[in-house]
Amino acid sequence: MLTQEQAQQPAAHWIAAWNAHDLNEILAHYAEDVVLVSPIAAKLLNDPSGTVSGKAALRAYFKKGLEVYPNLKFELIDVLWGVQSVVLYYINQNGIKAGEVVEVDLTGKITRVIANYNG
Repeated sequence: MLTQEQAQQPAAHWIAAWNAHDLNEILAHYAEDVVLVSPIAAKLLNDPSGTVSGKAALRAYFKKGLEVYPNLKFELIDVLWGVQSVVLYYINQNGIKAGEVVEVDLTGKITRVIANYNG
């Protein structure tokens, strides 16, 4: 089971990396075989499944996202943790709240992401 520190420390780094628009630091949190499912991915990639598979594809998706949203900024509201998952609850630059359920492997790398938004 994850501890509070094992959830909150990486979450703070993840937010800081996004706010710095540092693609390498963002990707440092993800496993090679990561799978992300997001309505934003569906929109940006013109793929109704919203699925991004693998770290190389995730890099391309995040790079595009940073280009499309040059003012992107996240403010962490809360972090919840379980056995091998974390929920990152944050608000973006447009005031939209998001909750990302992330599963992590034994090394703490993110293997699966399910992103949800309120707007």
